[in-house]
Amino acid sequence: MSTSAPSAKDLVHRFNLRVYFEDTDAGGMAYHARYLHWAERARTESLRAIGLPHNLMIERHRALLVVRRVEVEYLRPARLDDGVVVETAIRRVTGAQILLDQTVRMAEEGPGTPGDRLAALRVGLVSVGQDSLRPVPLPEPWRSVLKGLVLPEAAGAAPAR
Repeated sequence: MSTSAPSAKDLVHRFNLRVYFEDTDAGGMAYHARYLHWAERARTESLRAIGLPHNLMIERHRALLVVRRVEVEYLRPARLDDGVVVETAIRRVTGAQILLDQTVRMAEEGPGTPGDRLAALRVGLVSVGQDSLRPVPLPEPWRSVLKGLVLPEAAGAAPAR
């Protein structure tokens, strides 16, 4: 049995989706706010993929993760019916905060060049009490599991700049 550290590829969660008509603006390109929707879905699915969904944190600890800060750099537009993938990489976990990089790319199939970066997001999350909405320490096992999935800055998804 191998005890080697996970590869950078294993530390990046991937969420596939398609650009629907409802996602586009009058010019047929994905509306800029949709990237935030897609990033939220990808974050939710990344927690579900490790067996620690949001609702479990709320039920067990009356705590939830809220977005504190988002930086987005739009690089190229996604268009109607494009397949895209949102990659989520954890960069830092401290006390009550999580720093993520999320990259929206063209998926392998479709008219665009596979892997082309469409947008880069840097997202800061904070754990807050459900009633107080004040920061609370990130509960276990979320803290230790997420710390174990931190991708070093030199590897993986590029941050928004």
